[in-house]
Amino acid sequence: MTDSAKPEVAGLSFEKAVAELESIVARLERGDVALDESIEIYERGEALKKHCETLLSAAENRIEKIRLDRAGKPQGVEPLDGA
Repeated sequence: MTDSAKPEVAGLSFEKAVAELESIVARLERGDVALDESIEIYERGEALKKHCETLLSAAENRIEKIRLDRAGKPQGVEPLDGA
C-alpha cells in the first residue's frame, strides 16, 4: 500500500489499527525491509500504537459498574474503578 493509499491513523477502528500494527511488527521482525522503509513503517507503527492507547483509554472511561441495592437489584452505575 502506498503512502497516499494508507488510511489516516485517526480514522481507523481499534481492530484495524491493531491488525496494521501487527503487520508492521511482523515486517520489521523479518528484517527484509530497506532501512528507509523500516523507519517509515516504524513511525507509522508508533502512531498506530498511540491511537490504540487513546481508543483503549476512552473505552475504559466508558465502562461502568452496576451498583446493587441490598436486595440485589440494580440501583445505578458508577465508574468501574470507584473514582
